[in-house]
Amino acid sequence: MAVSLGTRISGLLVAGAVAVATAAFTSDGKGTADGRGGGGVVGTAGPSGGPRTPQTGLSSSAPPVRQKADGHATVPVPTAPPGRRRSSAAGRSPSPAPSPSTHPRLLEVPTWLPAGPDSPNADGIPDPASVYDLLRAPAECRTALNLVPRTPADPEWTLLRGLATACLAVQGEGGSWEQAARDHAALADGAGTCKGRAAYTVLGGLLDFHRRHPGATVRLKPPSRGTPAACAFRIAGVDTGGDGEARPGEAIGIELADPYVDHAELLPGVSVSVGGQQVPGVPVLTSRSGDRLVLSVVVPVLEPGPVEVTVRCAGTEVRLPAAFRVAAPEVVPEPDTGAGTPGDPDHPTPALLTLDVATGDARARPTPG
Repeated sequence: MAVSLGTRISGLLVAGAVAVATAAFTSDGKGTADGRGGGGVVGTAGPSGGPRTPQTGLSSSAPPVRQKADGHATVPVPTAPPGRRRSSAAGRSPSPAPSPSTHPRLLEVPTWLPAGPDSPNADGIPDPASVYDLLRAPAECRTALNLVPRTPADPEWTLLRGLATACLAVQGEGGSWEQAARDHAALADGAGTCKGRAAYTVLGGLLDFHRRHPGATVRLKPPSRGTPAACAFRIAGVDTGGDGEARPGEAIGIELADPYVDHAELLPGVSVSVGGQQVPGVPVLTSRSGDRLVLSVVVPVLEPGPVEVTVRCAGTEVRLPAAFRVAAPEVVPEPDTGAGTPGDPDHPTPALLTLDVATGDARARPTPG
């Protein structure tokens, strides 16, 4: 009876030891053996200088029980796999949280003025076309602003004033956004010239940038090479009176579109060729309106057929092939100088008128043969 009781006690001890060992070495690290929770995370570290390997956990199967000669059972203490060590949760520092980026967000620089092309400004007097050319360099915006009349009567001047002051404001060099907005609104219907239209578009882009980024400043830069010019200078057509033909000696009208020079400086710097022959003299400016000009020239002596018209202005040459057709000159009949024959009613014989001084009578007599 005593042996049976001792055997039962030994069995209970063995079962208890197995349960304790199993709970201790199969825990997932989320709680403690007494069920209170809050246990630390178990970490593993690889050998010094070698790569770290992820934790794979320990076997959950119970270790083999060895029976002693005295009837007690022992459970071998499990050990970590070679090359691994258990570490306490207290010795492990949490990973630092990622810090917010301190890099400023890059802003897209507004588009600046394209090439005109440049106006020659032959008279040296500032005009909207030449001041536009100066404004193409963002560093010259203050100089350009000083060239604008204080009370501009020309809408083009008003537009350039708004563009110059916005150029300074967006670069943090002064200027006035309020003035720029007023000048832009003053040309609500747009501008009348090609350079004016380009300036109006660029000023609108600067004002839109300021609305989206009220306190931002940027450094303006000219457009890259290859950007289309503001003015597509060209021959829009040739007026010959409606029939598309003109004879040598007749006047024709050549309509130019998008001229990039000041209208007052257009002449005498323009030359015209018709059919390969340069027209002598200076063309006559017959009309001008916004971006349209009409020059009048006389057709030189040319063979009948289609001809090309070429216009050269300030270093730029534009052509219009088969602009019109040269017609053959009119045939003028020679005057009839025949004296006629006596008795021919269609050619009467000329007579002389004689005056009798004594009587005062006038008589006609035939001329001598």
